[in-house]
Amino acid sequence: MADQRDEPGEPNPEDEFREMLRELLSGSGGIDPSSLAGAAGLPSDPAALAALFAQLQQAMNNADDGIDWSVALRQGEERAASAQTQITADERARFDQAFQVASLWLDEAVDFSSLPQTPEVLTRRAWVSATMAIWSQLAEPVALSISDALTRVMTEQAPEEMRSMIAGASRMMRGIGGALFAMQLGQVVGQLATEVVSGGDVGIPLLDDGRAAILPQNAAEFGAGLDIPNDQVELYLAVRELAHARLFRHARWLRLHLITAITAFARGIDIDTDRLEQLAEGFDPSNTEELRNAVVSGALIRPKSEAQQAALDRLETMLALVEGWVDAATADATSRLPKSDAVAESIRRRRASGGPAESAFATLVGLELRPRRLREATAMWRAVTEAVGVEARDALWAHPDLLPTAADLDDSSALVARLTGADSAGATADDEFDQALEQLLRGETPAAPGEDGEAPKG
Repeated sequence: MADQRDEPGEPNPEDEFREMLRELLSGSGGIDPSSLAGAAGLPSDPAALAALFAQLQQAMNNADDGIDWSVALRQGEERAASAQTQITADERARFDQAFQVASLWLDEAVDFSSLPQTPEVLTRRAWVSATMAIWSQLAEPVALSISDALTRVMTEQAPEEMRSMIAGASRMMRGIGGALFAMQLGQVVGQLATEVVSGGDVGIPLLDDGRAAILPQNAAEFGAGLDIPNDQVELYLAVRELAHARLFRHARWLRLHLITAITAFARGIDIDTDRLEQLAEGFDPSNTEELRNAVVSGALIRPKSEAQQAALDRLETMLALVEGWVDAATADATSRLPKSDAVAESIRRRRASGGPAESAFATLVGLELRPRRLREATAMWRAVTEAVGVEARDALWAHPDLLPTAADLDDSSALVARLTGADSAGATADDEFDQALEQLLRGETPAAPGEDGEAPKG
């Protein structure tokens, strides 16, 4: 039996809603096109407006296909595009040499083998293209949550006569909300491409396992004003990138573990529908800045539940373990560089002031990652290296159950004791003391160390 909405003479709510949106987008419905572009984070020039409307029309026509993340890729590539459209021969030669030296130095500092692929040098645009698939995967749970909440609130806020129309077009509204979020994702990742210096700069594996990359344009901007020779900065960054890539290639479980943890956290976010209702009640079609700010700033996400806070703590610990290990390995491998400590301190300051990863996670996934545990993690890995050596240290990455815990970051002495066997020796000595004391209290003569513990017969 055909759906009643499809019978002749019966209006189709989805068609009605589509027509209403077309009127709104054409300007006759009261929405200023340039304001709508601003809500998506786009400049209000004719080309941006044309791209915005084309994507929204496509979202209306393909509502059943989910979020079209290709718009994020296009937006990101356009945002990242700059005067540098290709890598110069000099840049390629410099970094090829830097990676060769970095690989040799790293062989002495870590127990992980070299990469099977040649490290790459990327433009900002190429970095966006290489990483957008992971960004889309991380951002999708938040995008769907916001779109669904917005649809629900608009349905509740709408006049009675429009509710059935909006409810019937919920999939279309989800598609349109997803398209706007995808555009915002493209803008954020495009901006990120102007800041990151390498493939592993944000701490998570955005590139395939075994793939390392440097962005020469951003590396040059990072080194500018540091009063450190460029070749030393480039070599230090090359070592860091190779260390990060080798870790994720060796610990095959680590990539999926981190990405799963982040997406699970994102799926658990709770949208503040009260805040959405306030925005809907006071929505001014000619001024969309408030709506955009609410989406971009994460103001629509409720405070974390206890379960989410616990998940965030675990995720922060894991990211600190990764970055701390990279810091420690890089410091060992670059000990020959006269200015290695100065470059490392510049990276720490950049991270502590709210680096590119922090802003990206806060905007797209609702995570507020802080670098507070990185110094503790680096110190812990240093203590482990001094106690048991590189091979035993790196063997801890064989399985997640072997890794240090948050408690080990607070105090690494117990971890070092476990790894060196000192804790078992101490436990044996404690047991012998307790046994001897018990014998004395019974009036018996304690056994000498190493004997069976029985009192001598006499």
